[in-house]
Parts: sequence; C-alpha cells; structure tokens
Amino acid sequence: MAYYPHDSNYFSRRGFAFLGIIVLHVFIIWAFAVGFAQQGVRYVQTILQTNIIETEKPKDLPPPPPPVDLKERPPVQVIAPDINISVPVDTPPPIQQVTTQRVEAAPPAPRAIVPGTPIKQINPVDVNSYYPETSRRNGEEGRVGVKTCVAATGKTVSIEVANTSGFPMLDEAAMKVARAMKFKPATSEGKPVESCATLPIKFTLKGGS
Repeated sequence: MAYYPHDSNYFSRRGFAFLGIIVLHVFIIWAFAVGFAQQGVRYVQTILQTNIIETEKPKDLPPPPPPVDLKERPPVQVIAPDINISVPVDTPPPIQQVTTQRVEAAPPAPRAIVPGTPIKQINPVDVNSYYPETSRRNGEEGRVGVKTCVAATGKTVSIEVANTSGFPMLDEAAMKVARAMKFKPATSEGKPVESCATLPIKFTLKGGS
C-alpha cells in the first residue's frame, strides 16, 4: 500500500473556506431573525393600540339644567328717562339781489389801422429816349395815362392805356416806358398786396411848354 503525504496548505485553505461559509450562513440567519423581530414588534403595538381605543369609554355628560317655568313672569317696571332735545336754529342766509339784466361784454379794443401805400417807381426811366422820331418831326406832343397793375411780389402783371394822348405812336411809346419801369408793391395793413395805378407819361418837344 502506497503512502501519500498530506499537504498542510491544502487543508488550511479548505478550513478557511468552510469557516467563511459558516459565518455567511450565520449572518443571513441573524438578518432574517432581526427583520421578523421588528415586524413582530410592530404587530404587537398595533394590537395594543386597538385594544386601548376599544376599552376607552365615553365620559359622563353633565345633567341637563332644570326646566324654566315660563307661565308666570314678574312685572317689569320701566322708568322713562328725561330726554332734553335741543334743535339748532339755522340762521337764514342773507338775501341776495338777483338781477336778470344781461351784462354786456366790453367791446374789443379798436384795431390799429396801418395806412396803405400805393405802388412806387424805384428806377428812373428817360422818357425822351422812347420819343418816336416820326412824332418829333411831326411835332406831336401829349400826355398819356397808362394803367399799370403790380403784383405783391413787385412784378408788373398788366399795362394798358387809360387816357390817350390823341397820337397812337405816343400811346405806344408810353406803354414801352411803363414796361421799363420797376415798382415797389403797394401795401395794406403793412403787407404787400397787388394794386393798380394810372401813371402819367408826358412827351414834350424841346422848347415846348
């Protein structure tokens, strides 16, 4: 029969493993026991609380008050107090005289009147330079009234013969003189306005009166 020597390390490892398994089982059993114990304690507390609530009896209520006899009532004497009432007397307001006469408003102050000014010639024009040569040779002289209308801007808008001299050539020359003139517009209440005026233009030969 052969002899096999024992390995001491092998047996020590198996012993540790076996011991670990036992410790693990003991821990599991302890955990279950603790859990069941807590559940049992809770169950016992619930039963005790239920018994205590059931064993409590309602407290005795106090007896009701005796009935009151409402058939006879003692007479009540009421003494009326003296009441002094003072009524204030309102003083009537003073009588005011009411007039139905209408008060007329004061008339507005009179408006300041600014005098107007007529159109005014602002440039000199030599009438002799417009004298027709034929009229000179024929000895024609005369005075022409030319109606001239000037706008608010100072521009001449229309020219026409208002008073003839009797000579057509002199009338035509007078209109040329009026066209050559420049004017300052007329004013009304300080503002320029369109206006018309008749300008006298005289043609006289030298040596004539």
